[in-house]
Amino acid sequence: MSDPKALVLIVEDEWQMLRFLRTALSAQDYRVLEASTLKDALVAATTHNPELILLDLGLPDGDGIDLTRQIRQWSHVPIIVISARGREGDKVAALDAGADDYLTKPFGVNELLARMRVAQRHAAMVGTDISSTVLEVRNVRIDQAKREVTVDGREVHLTPIEYRLLVLLAKNAGKVLLHRQILKEVWGPPYVNETHYLRVFMTQLRQKIESDPARPRLLVTEPGVGYRIKDG
Repeated sequence: MSDPKALVLIVEDEWQMLRFLRTALSAQDYRVLEASTLKDALVAATTHNPELILLDLGLPDGDGIDLTRQIRQWSHVPIIVISARGREGDKVAALDAGADDYLTKPFGVNELLARMRVAQRHAAMVGTDISSTVLEVRNVRIDQAKREVTVDGREVHLTPIEYRLLVLLAKNAGKVLLHRQILKEVWGPPYVNETHYLRVFMTQLRQKIESDPARPRLLVTEPGVGYRIKDG
C-alpha cells in the first residue's frame, strides 16, 4: 500500500453519500474524518487540521456557507462544496464565502478526485512568492520577470489587460474566480459590475491562447458564475 494521502474532513449528514465518499476516498488511501453537523465540523476542523474539506451545504443545524465563512477567518484549507443545490445563486454564494470549488450532486468519483487534486495544488501555492517566477499551466508558460507568454513554445503577444487577466487565472489555476472578483483585480473596484469588459477580453484572450477558441479547453466558463483556467 502507498503512503496515506491527505486528511479529508467530510461534512455530510446523508448517510448514503457519506458512505460513498468514505469508500471512494479510502480506496485512494486518503485518510477520512467525518462530521454530520455544522458544530461537529467546526470542532473537527479546528482540532484535527484537515488538509481538505468536502462540505455539504444543507446541514441539520445550519448552512455550510456559514461554516465556510467561519473557517476562512483563520484557515486557507481547500473547501469543495458538494451539494444538491444546482442554482447559480447557491454556487456564487458558496464561492464568494471562500469555497474553492463546487460540485453538484450526483457526480462521479473521477471528477471528485480530479477536483480534489486541483484544490490541493492551488493550496500549495498560497503564501508563496511567485512574483518573479515562471507560471506554467498545461501548454501555457508565463515568465513574469520578462512579461513573456508562450503557448507550445510560441511567443504570444498580449495587451496589458489580457496579460493581467491570464496571470490572475494562472495564479489561481483550477479555481473558479467570480466575475466581480476578476473585474476588481484586473480593472479595479470601480469596474466590478462591467461584466461586458470581461466577456470581450476573455474572447480576445481565447483567440490568442486556445487552439479552438470556439470550444475552449483551457480558459473555461462557469455559466453565470465566472471563469477558471483548467490545469488538469
